[in-house]
Amino acid sequence: MIAVSSIPDSQVRHLLTRGESHFFDLKSKKIAPAKLTRTLSAFANADGGELLIGVEEFEDGKFRWDGFSSQEEANGIIQCFEQFFPIGTYFRYNFLSNEKENGFTLLCEIEKTPDLKKGSDDKIYLRRGAQNLPQVTPEEIHRLNLNKGLISFEDQTISAEKDIITNSSAIIEFSLDIIPLSEPESWLRKQRLLNQEKPTVAGIVLFSDEPQTDLPKASVKLYRYRTSDMEGTRATLDFDPKAVEGNAYSQIFSAVSEIKRLIENIPVVGQSGLERIEYPTEAIHEIVTNAVIHRDYSLNDDTHVRIFDNRIEIQSPGILPAHINTKNILNERFARNPKIVRILNKFKNPPNKDVGEGLNTAFQAMRNLKLKDPEILQRDGSVLVILKHEKLGSPEQLIVEYLRTNEEINNATGRAICQIGSENTMKRHFQRMLSSELIERIPNRPQSKTGYRKGRNFPKDK
Repeated sequence: MIAVSSIPDSQVRHLLTRGESHFFDLKSKKIAPAKLTRTLSAFANADGGELLIGVEEFEDGKFRWDGFSSQEEANGIIQCFEQFFPIGTYFRYNFLSNEKENGFTLLCEIEKTPDLKKGSDDKIYLRRGAQNLPQVTPEEIHRLNLNKGLISFEDQTISAEKDIITNSSAIIEFSLDIIPLSEPESWLRKQRLLNQEKPTVAGIVLFSDEPQTDLPKASVKLYRYRTSDMEGTRATLDFDPKAVEGNAYSQIFSAVSEIKRLIENIPVVGQSGLERIEYPTEAIHEIVTNAVIHRDYSLNDDTHVRIFDNRIEIQSPGILPAHINTKNILNERFARNPKIVRILNKFKNPPNKDVGEGLNTAFQAMRNLKLKDPEILQRDGSVLVILKHEKLGSPEQLIVEYLRTNEEINNATGRAICQIGSENTMKRHFQRMLSSELIERIPNRPQSKTGYRKGRNFPKDK
C-alpha cells in the first residue's frame, strides 16, 4: 500500500516552481512507461533524484498540478517501477494530495544503484543537469562501470548513538521543510543515514551538531601567512591555525565568512597606492563548498585553507575520483559522496545550489574581476585549488596602467603589482620597456633609488 500525504499550498508551490535539475524532474501522468524508464535509468546511474509525476507544462513554461483521478490510475506507472527495480530497493514513492488541487501526484525518490540500469530501449542513460543522456560509446560505459565500482565511505556506520543525528538541532530545523512532512528518525532511515541503529558518516556530516566528536578530522583549518613565498613558515604564520567545525551546512558558510574577514585586512599595491585586496566571494564559496562535500572522509586529515598575501590555497583530502582529472574537471562530474551532495541540496539556501557548476562559477567569478583562473592541482592524497590575486595581462600592461595614475614606479612596486617574486625578472620587464621607450629611467638617482617614468612612446590615454 502506497502512503498518501496531504501537503499544504506552500509545498505545492515549491514543487511546481522548483524547476527541472540534476536531482529533480517533472512528468505528465500521460507519460508512456517505456519513456519513463529513461529517467529512472538516468537517475539510478547518476546520483539519484526525485521525480514528480502528475503535472503538466503549459505554454508559459510553468507547471500545473494535473494529478491521477485515483490511485488505481497510476497502476501502469507503479508496475513500471516494480519491473525496473524487481527486488523493491533503491526507490520509494508517495502519493501527494492537496485540498485545492485535483487528484493525486506521485512523488518518487530514486537512489543511485550499485549496478547499471538500462531503459526499456536497452540503452543506458545518465543524468546530467536536467537531461537524460544516453551512454552509448565503449568509453562512456566503461566510465560508468568505474564509477559504479566505487564504494563510498559516506555509507559506513559510526559507533555512536543514533540520537546525535535523530535529535540534533540540525535535523529538527531541517525536518520542518521535508516534503512530505516526516519524523526525523523515519526520514533518516529512508535516506539510509541510519543503519542498524547507528548513524552513517553522511548522517553525521550532515546532521550532527558536533560531527568532529566522531569524525575528528572533519574540520576546515584556516591559516594566515604574512608572505607571498611558495611555502608558509611558523615565522610568517599570523596566528595559530583556526578550526571551523560544525555540520557541513554551517561549516561551509562559517568558513567562507571567516576567509572573507581575513582577506579584507590584506593590503595590496594598486594603481592608487595601498588598496584592500579583493577576491570574488562566489569563487571562495564554490571552492570551499566543493572541498567540504567532495572530500574523502575516510582520510585522517582536515580540509586546509591557507591565506597568503597574494593567493588563497584550498586543499581537500582525497584525490580526484573515478575518471575525473584536472583537465576535464570543469566538464565532467562525479560525486564521491552522492548522499551528502544530494541531501545538502535539499537545505534552505543550499550552498551547492547549481550542482555540477560550482567550479565553473568560480572560474567565471575570477574572470569577472580580471583575475587569473583558479589553478587545480592533484597532490599525493589531496586536491589543491589556488586562487591567485594576479591580474590578467602582461607585466608591461600592468606597469603602463600604473603609470597612467602615478608619476613613477620602481622594482619593488613593480613586483607587487605584477605578483613577480624575482627582482631580476622584474628588471628584464623594465629593460624591454626601456628599449621600446615606453618608459625612461629617472635621471640623477643612485642605483639603489632607481625609478622609472613615462617614456617618449608611452601609449596615449584612450
